[in-house]
Amino acid sequence: MNEASNIQRVEASSIHARDLDLGYRAPQTLIAKGISFDLFPGELTCLMGPNGVGKSTLLKAILHQNPPLKGKVFLDQVDVSVLSNRQRAKKLAVVLTEKITSGEMTVNELVALGRVPHTGWSGLLSPRDKLMVKKVLDLTHISHLANKKLAALSDGQRQTALIARALAQDSKVLILDEPTAHLDLTNRFEIMHLLRHLAKKSSRAILVVTHDLEVAMETADKLWIMEARKPLLAGCPEDLMIQGQIQRLLPGDKWQIDPQSGKIRLLDPAKLPNIEGPSHLSQWIRNVFRKNPELYQPKQIRVRDQPFGISLFFPNREEKVTSIAEMIRFLRTQPT
Repeated sequence: MNEASNIQRVEASSIHARDLDLGYRAPQTLIAKGISFDLFPGELTCLMGPNGVGKSTLLKAILHQNPPLKGKVFLDQVDVSVLSNRQRAKKLAVVLTEKITSGEMTVNELVALGRVPHTGWSGLLSPRDKLMVKKVLDLTHISHLANKKLAALSDGQRQTALIARALAQDSKVLILDEPTAHLDLTNRFEIMHLLRHLAKKSSRAILVVTHDLEVAMETADKLWIMEARKPLLAGCPEDLMIQGQIQRLLPGDKWQIDPQSGKIRLLDPAKLPNIEGPSHLSQWIRNVFRKNPELYQPKQIRVRDQPFGISLFFPNREEKVTSIAEMIRFLRTQPT
């Protein structure tokens, strides 16, 4: 693993591995080579990379669903291959991309399933088990939904209930596969901020597989970046952005990540007009010209606030407009 910092961690990692080869045995297929990592307690880590580089294969290796072709994964310093399924479930919880089919089940009943590694398949909850269910419902702020049926929940509420079920296992490691994939904008941020809060409050090591760079930059303590046939790159998201390493998420030369905004943009060598004014306003004027490179470009643009207005300077005249939409309409009428 390439690490962005030279400072050595003092505390032990919850999960670690060195120089793994990942793939499948029948037939022998190598997916990723030389993978090393440490997942630390109290941190939210986001695993990112293009499709097909081995993210799912890495998860399966950690969960011992598809052991590595070479190397070992250690959970609390113990080789995961020597642990029974129940022992692993007590140490590691997982939330996969799944569709809930038992719509008649209540939230409380779903969360109680997280206690199965502790109760056995009888499912009989002890007072301690019931207390743990109540605790995680409180921790995830869904106590008021405890008796509500899953079919009546919103997508965000169902995802939170699945997270609560995993937390009920009382494991110190939580792994989630694209938990925000089908959520709306608000719920994407709600879920990821909840996971960050859980990592800090309960000192859990949380690993999230995601394609959502914006939310990852907002919430993650660390990013793991996977590329085809290359070692895993890990580091502080802000360091990786400043160093230009985030660009590894975008193979090819068509797209780029703007290091100032963190947003993905079409790589366009076209020169933007000279724009003056407050940065929180001028950035949106630039955005218009990035999206519409065919627009006629004034010699200079000046944007002002309170009241909002835009001045367009041409060689022999100045035009004033009061909205970006009006500016676009005007520039479309100008000869290019």
